Amino acid sequence: MDVILLERVAKLGQMGDVVSVKEGYARNYLLPQKKALWASKANVAAFEDQKAQLEARNLETKKESEDLASRLEGQQFIVIRSASDGGALYGSVSTRDAADAAHENGFDVDRKQVALAAPIKELGLHDVIITLHPEVDVTIQLNVARSQEEAELQAQGKSIQELAAEEEAAAEFEIQELFDDIGAAQLDELETVDEQETAQPATLDKTELDDRLSDDED
Repeated sequence: MDVILLERVAKLGQMGDVVSVKEGYARNYLLPQKKALWASKANVAAFEDQKAQLEARNLETKKESEDLASRLEGQQFIVIRSASDGGALYGSVSTRDAADAAHENGFDVDRKQVALAAPIKELGLHDVIITLHPEVDVTIQLNVARSQEEAELQAQGKSIQELAAEEEAAAEFEIQELFDDIGAAQLDELETVDEQETAQPATLDKTELDDRLSDDED
């Protein structure tokens, strides 16, 4: 099926190109998104009449997109989600979530502009491509974490596995300190008892003293 492109389409062609595509691709994507028209004689003629206006509009929207891209490039947005200790999300992060995260931080991004090869299902840092214009792409990063504190640690380059290992090591250290404190307390108690027994003088009661004196006289 032949269509005439109304804008640049990746891996397909530039504005004004007449290209052959599968009918389903045209009906389900190119035509509804107003990226192309059926390449009939009437439509080709109409495009030629409006080509200058379409090109001017394209340049204007491209400039606006480049301005947004300059501010959006490299931005990192935090997305808080519940997850297992192994880092698997109870659910997933979708294109809508990515667009919402950008919007909450003051950037006008539509979910249709977000490109995800597959929904995000793991904690961590994930690069996401945003297509602001057929000729303008930008990469943002989603910091998917279980808490704000965890997100800050991930932003410093620590993985969920490293964080879990650090928490386990800290717990083991606390337990060891507790045992050390208990052992030290018991040792102090034993030393105190020994000191008390050593400090007590040997004493004889009166009967025992009399017996010894009697033995000496004999």
